[in-house]
Amino acid sequence: MATQKTFLVLSALGEDHPGIVDRLSKAILDQGCSIEDSRMTVLGGDFAAILLIEGKWNTLAKVENVLPELERQLGLTITSKRTGERERSGNNIPYAVDVVAMDHPGIVHNLAGFFADRGINIEDMATNTYAAAHTGTPMFAVHMTVGIPADTHIATLREEFMDYCDGLNLDAVLEPLKA
Repeated sequence: MATQKTFLVLSALGEDHPGIVDRLSKAILDQGCSIEDSRMTVLGGDFAAILLIEGKWNTLAKVENVLPELERQLGLTITSKRTGERERSGNNIPYAVDVVAMDHPGIVHNLAGFFADRGINIEDMATNTYAAAHTGTPMFAVHMTVGIPADTHIATLREEFMDYCDGLNLDAVLEPLKA
């Protein structure tokens, strides 16, 4: 009988400086746990991280116990929450969504609304702004992974999505996620 894994989701936010990832990962390893999944980046002048830490219930408790000292030493705000394994829905098909447009407010909200209205879950999302080559025009890019229910007619969804994006002057692609 397979035992269910136990996890701790940890989020950390604070002023960026060298050594944060080293100190966080060492503290997790020292308590007998491992980082199973993570997203870390610098946003503005701040470091931001979300980590999924795997361990036995007692080793996760050790990680929880060292968090206040890590907060103090690293100048971070750290929160954590216990969680279990993700229940996989066998009827969702992963698709990649890429959108690029001239930057303006509401792009993420509009895309999120399109998928929410159709019962499609956004499972991962990254956005960034940049200056267009040659013109310097402010641009906005979104990359998402969505879980599309298997009973969805993909050609119809793709057509609706492309029409929706055309109406908002967004260049978009919706395609199966390549493993």
